[in-house]
Amino acid sequence: MSIVDDQVRRLDAQLDRIPFTHLTSYDATHAAIDLDNPRVKDLLKIIKALSTTSGSQTVIPAWQLHSFLSQTSLFAEHGSQVSVNPQYEADLEWLLVSKATVQTYGIILDTLLQQIIPLSDHIWYWDDVLSSPTYSSIYMVQTSPVRVWAWTREIYTDSKARFQQYTTGGASVSGAEDGSGTGSIQASLALRWGRFYGIVRESIREKSLLNVQKKIMSPVALCRSEARMKQAKLKKLREMTSSGLGVLIDEGLVFGGNGSDDGKSDMILSTNQEWKGVVERSVVLMDMVLKDVLTLNVGVADFEDRVFAGVEEDPELSIQAEEDETTRPAVVVRRLLDLLGNHLPEHLEATEKLVTENGRPSRLVRYWLPTTALLLSSSTILRIVVNRKQEILDWIRDFGVTVRDFWFNWVVDPVRKVIGTIRHDANSEIAIMSRDSLNADRESLERMVVDFALDKPTAAIGASSISESQVAEIRAKVREGDVTPILRAYEKDLRSPLMGTVRGDLVRTLLIQVQKTKVDIEVAMSGIDSLLKSQELVFGFVGLTPGILVSVGVMQYLRGALGGRKGFRETRRAGKCVRVLRNIDRILSEATPSPNNLLSYKDHGLLVCEVHVLRRLAHSLLPADVEKDFLEDLDDLANLKGIQSQLRTLDRIRWAYSKWLR
Repeated sequence: MSIVDDQVRRLDAQLDRIPFTHLTSYDATHAAIDLDNPRVKDLLKIIKALSTTSGSQTVIPAWQLHSFLSQTSLFAEHGSQVSVNPQYEADLEWLLVSKATVQTYGIILDTLLQQIIPLSDHIWYWDDVLSSPTYSSIYMVQTSPVRVWAWTREIYTDSKARFQQYTTGGASVSGAEDGSGTGSIQASLALRWGRFYGIVRESIREKSLLNVQKKIMSPVALCRSEARMKQAKLKKLREMTSSGLGVLIDEGLVFGGNGSDDGKSDMILSTNQEWKGVVERSVVLMDMVLKDVLTLNVGVADFEDRVFAGVEEDPELSIQAEEDETTRPAVVVRRLLDLLGNHLPEHLEATEKLVTENGRPSRLVRYWLPTTALLLSSSTILRIVVNRKQEILDWIRDFGVTVRDFWFNWVVDPVRKVIGTIRHDANSEIAIMSRDSLNADRESLERMVVDFALDKPTAAIGASSISESQVAEIRAKVREGDVTPILRAYEKDLRSPLMGTVRGDLVRTLLIQVQKTKVDIEVAMSGIDSLLKSQELVFGFVGLTPGILVSVGVMQYLRGALGGRKGFRETRRAGKCVRVLRNIDRILSEATPSPNNLLSYKDHGLLVCEVHVLRRLAHSLLPADVEKDFLEDLDDLANLKGIQSQLRTLDRIRWAYSKWLR
């Protein structure tokens, strides 16, 4: 739903609320008789088709509206229909005319809106061309074939005209030479070709002398000057179109003085004017706007004055022409048919021509150079592909193998290990030493110390024999890491190392201490091993993270590149909404208010365009319940309630919907 649909629906509802006294005040018998009349049936059928509630389309196409109006019997004589109440039939005719006018009003509003919105893209293109000499040079290269073709056509046209003058003036001479021989004919042909080449050279020289600017300015400077001129025309076209749009919104179809309260509507509707006069004047207003909106050699204020003056001086208005009451609907319908059949198509054609001449070049002009380079190098590219077919296939195969190995080695296997860790699978435990290594080494150390104490009780405990209780005590201390008997024997043998070495006790105690050191190291390693086992799940996720990150990144890239771009599109759409809000802020901040602190016609037209764009962008961004409030705020923003009130509404839109419009 667009802002035009809302406007048309509102006006159609106002027409439905207008009291038609002759449609409701006479008895049912006459009503039944009138409804059986073919003319009345035809009018009612077309009125129903023109109502906004009759179909899915609020504004019907121009060709369909033209067809409906052509089928009406308003141009037929009324004398044969004696049985029909004349006032009843007149009210039906006016209702049909009013609904047709509302539909035409919607068509023209939509046409102007659709013409204004793309102009910003063309203006931004010229901004890019003028922003740097590089872009200007690229534009010069892009348009060089067009310039050469235009220059060639000028030379050809001028040379052709000169040559025709020459041949016309020399007809008598050629007639005199007809009787000569073959040599004279050949000489005449040579003379003619020489004269033709001379004419072409003279045309080129004159064109070069006339275009003094091209000799003074560089080609890039000429292109920049051309870009500025086209941009200025487009900006003027946007201003004029927005002014015409503002005039139609503020002054068109203002029933009962319920439009703007700034006094502007006095030019269209006086307080004593009936609604039929509003319809007539609105038709004339639309006609005048379409006729003068493309007059770019006048200012906006002059355009508005010309439109209102044309409305006041229009000869077909009933106030000036004093038409018969029964012929007024036919006059309005004839005006609508002319507007839809002639003026609107002419306006569309002229606008398209103007935008084509001053807008950005076509894709063929912008991309002819890379396209030509691609076509010229296509044979070379094809030859390279054919010659390296096997290498390309190997690259593709290797790429597939790499992707498969990466998936299984860095994603699938780590996931399996993490799942095994979560399930406490015995095969999934990580370790830096074997499971029973510490117990075996500790039992071996215990046996070594006990055997040494039994073999050398004097060196171990300072007694000649050792009891079972002492052996058990030594075993318990060894389990706790205390090897005091070995250290005592070692200290004793160090007093006479040579003797201890010969007896073997020093070497034996040294080897037992080596075993003790090994057990201590394994105890430390066992602590580290327990720590690793307690964090096994963490290490599993750490090993899985690189593969997951790479996979997610690739999937996001492929999703964005191959079509699943909903999130990206929403982000871009939200960014466009922010730029539209910025444009609305500029319009309201830089507008020149009227004495009643209201926007001018031009600024109001630009504001309506931006609001229209914002409605379309935000339709798929906002939830359904939030969108209703958003549309209500947009209506407050587009209506003429004072610039300060509109600025407050803009601030409310920014903070209330910032969650979605960012």
